[in-house]
Amino acid sequence: MRLNENRMEDNRAFPFKKLSMISFFITFNLLFFFVSFSLLVFYGPFENVKRTVVGMSWSSLRHQYIARLFLSDMAIQRILGDSFAVDPTAQGEEIEVIKFNAEHSDRIELYNIKGNNFKGKMLLVHDPKRIVVGWSSLIPKAGETTSAIAKRNGAVAAINAGGFMDRSWTGTGGLPMGFVIHDSKVIYNHGNDENVRMDTAAFTREGMLIVGKHSIAQLKEYGVKEAVSFGPPLIVNGRPTIKNGDGGWGIAPRTAIGQRKDGTVILLVIDGRDVFHSLGATLRDVQDILLEYGAVNAVNLDGGSSTTMYFNGKVINKPSDVLGERAVPTVFMVMPEEDGAGK
Repeated sequence: MRLNENRMEDNRAFPFKKLSMISFFITFNLLFFFVSFSLLVFYGPFENVKRTVVGMSWSSLRHQYIARLFLSDMAIQRILGDSFAVDPTAQGEEIEVIKFNAEHSDRIELYNIKGNNFKGKMLLVHDPKRIVVGWSSLIPKAGETTSAIAKRNGAVAAINAGGFMDRSWTGTGGLPMGFVIHDSKVIYNHGNDENVRMDTAAFTREGMLIVGKHSIAQLKEYGVKEAVSFGPPLIVNGRPTIKNGDGGWGIAPRTAIGQRKDGTVILLVIDGRDVFHSLGATLRDVQDILLEYGAVNAVNLDGGSSTTMYFNGKVINKPSDVLGERAVPTVFMVMPEEDGAGK
């Protein structure tokens, strides 16, 4: 009787042992694949793949740990080489003043953008004075979606703007990197020092776009009315900043803003991370699109899962986040004519 009971216990235990062995086998193989694939990517002979993966990781402060897990900073810089944008304002070049026509059309034009591996949307806003900064009402604790900020302010259109760090948990999007300026007032300054030069996307009272590295003190001297921090600049004084490689940040969803010589503002988003719709674009791709549409100054804005374009009451691109729009701290909004309020 005791022998039969032992056999019954062994039979009951067998499925659990088998399940444990299967789980161990699957886990081991997944781990082996991850390690082998990572070693092949970061140490293998495929330089283009290596540069793309490292660039995608390095382009986001939140994901730089991926590259650093396998490589030193020196190795990362060697891999990315001279692909990065070279900012002439960091070397002392000043943004040339552009004189716009006295009258601007109130038109906003929408275009579909297509590349070999990406799709996106572009808005041409002919009156640059309609562009203002909007921000989350929960700063610095949490962000809000681009559409929520736009709707609260009665904006006609909007794109996500400055960079940020998540606070407390991933996805909150509330802590801006750098500064936020609206209506010539400093709404937020992460560093508290107004003399530190940072990547800038700013508009003067006349509606001129300023890009490159500038301090808050300098922006005040320029008469800047609206500004956030992000970069790199893609076009400065009519010249591209990326002349070799793809920009060094890999392929990803992108957001950018530029300006033509006549003052027309270009708002651009490129969808990504979707093999059936759009893989994403390099910074060089974005730069080339902006040059094609006549931009004389342009700057990269926060991309990835933040990339969002709102127009006429709805989001018109495909944000890459599985939950839809991501919470962000700041946006650039297009206000109705004769309106400049943003908050």
